[in-house]
Amino acid sequence: MSSEPTARAGAREWIALAVLGVPAVLVMMNMSVLYLALPSLSARLEPDGAQLLWITDIYGFMVAGSLVTMGALGDRLRHRRILLAGAVAFTGASVIAAYAPGAGPLIAARAVQGVAAAALAPSSLAVIRVLFLDVRQRTLAITIWMMAFMGGGALGPLVGGVLLQYFWWGSVFLLAVPTMALLLVTGLFLLPESRAPASGRRLDAVSVVLSLLTPLTIVFGIKDLAVNGFILPSAGVLVAGLVIGAVFVRRQRVLADPLLELGLFRVPAFAVSVTGMVLVGIVLFGTSLLTTQYLQLVLGFSPLEAGLWQLPSAVTGTVVALVVSSLTGRIRPVVLMSAGAAFAVSGPILLTQVDSNPVILVSGSVLLFAGLTPFMALGTNLVVGAAPPERAGAASAISETGAELGGALGIAVLGSIATGVYGSYMIGHTPDGVPAKVAEVARETLPAALQAAQRLPESLGIPLAQTARDAFAHSLHVHALITIPLLIALALLTLTLRRATPPPPRNQPEQATTPTPAFD
Repeated sequence: MSSEPTARAGAREWIALAVLGVPAVLVMMNMSVLYLALPSLSARLEPDGAQLLWITDIYGFMVAGSLVTMGALGDRLRHRRILLAGAVAFTGASVIAAYAPGAGPLIAARAVQGVAAAALAPSSLAVIRVLFLDVRQRTLAITIWMMAFMGGGALGPLVGGVLLQYFWWGSVFLLAVPTMALLLVTGLFLLPESRAPASGRRLDAVSVVLSLLTPLTIVFGIKDLAVNGFILPSAGVLVAGLVIGAVFVRRQRVLADPLLELGLFRVPAFAVSVTGMVLVGIVLFGTSLLTTQYLQLVLGFSPLEAGLWQLPSAVTGTVVALVVSSLTGRIRPVVLMSAGAAFAVSGPILLTQVDSNPVILVSGSVLLFAGLTPFMALGTNLVVGAAPPERAGAASAISETGAELGGALGIAVLGSIATGVYGSYMIGHTPDGVPAKVAEVARETLPAALQAAQRLPESLGIPLAQTARDAFAHSLHVHALITIPLLIALALLTLTLRRATPPPPRNQPEQATTPTPAFD
């Protein structure tokens, strides 16, 4: 009896895909759900401006810095093992975050969550590659997985809104407990394990450290420059990050068994898709952070109401993902991706007109999300398909690193620019009579301004709160203008692959070099 897997997946594989959707949803939900919790979290823990940024930033930083290592570990130690270990660690860190007594412990717990999340995404994609050998089925499977990934980000505000309506801010982190328990119980029976031809290779410890330090120092330096302008300490951190990155690249070129296979970047589809993932992450994460806070802090919606207003983005993304997946047999994926990025420009154009009408804000977010969905759904498949089977985990990790690094940059850099624009507006528009110390606090963040306004007499507090809301609206308009050239660049960059990537063949199974799945 042949031990070779059949070309087309059956019911078991599709059920396994549903299980793999659990960590995909949770990884993204854990980032977006925090946006809604920020106002109540800030009131309870009272973090300063720097701590508030680190609470939102550290998760994405640690994910981006750990993904390459976790993908390589999966290639060496088996992907299912890394996936389940990450689920255990994520659950423990989530419980600690939920009951954190202060900003410091919460930041530490979020950092551990980030490392654990980095173990989930690349291993999930590598297992999908083993489950689905038929090219068209794999394209659909990765699209569905990406829908779960995107849906987690879009549904996070809704689920978080329900929890925050009835429970304390820490309840949003406890979502991990039942969902990860489901993954752990079913994963042992449903998810295949495969030992790649290169399993057993040693992991270079120096490369691991360098791969973590590079994104952390670069993003930290850029964030400081965005907030404080050009000062030597911030510039020095950025330069140090670039130097560390150069050392990392040089080391990968000379190692016989590198942590990061640089040769993958010689494949145009791989290099462009990864670069595009960075741009997509920058735009989506940076915009989501601002729009979620706008709904609550400027328009005054409750967390649940804000979550409901963001639901159209999730529904639209799901529909668009299914449509573009069905079109890949007739239209080159890169054409769909480029056209979507060009269409996405209409989103920030609309966001520049945002005022007190939530319909304008939500419509702009829907257009942006819908336009970038083709890239998120199809770009990942291009990355995974370009890599040899024994490098599936590393390739998946690079793809996710691009998205997560982009997300960290979007939150840190664009968020910091928005904070700087907000502060500059407040300097020139703070109402007369507001005490200097109160005005200084109000210039840090909108939540700080609203809290300060509550402690002032109504004659000063109401004008200060309204000025702060106007400043935040101004920062959103500037943010939208910044994202427009990024989206145009993404559309043009993707279109360069039009001749290099023909439409995928129909019903073409992968060659026999794919690792044989083992349900053990």
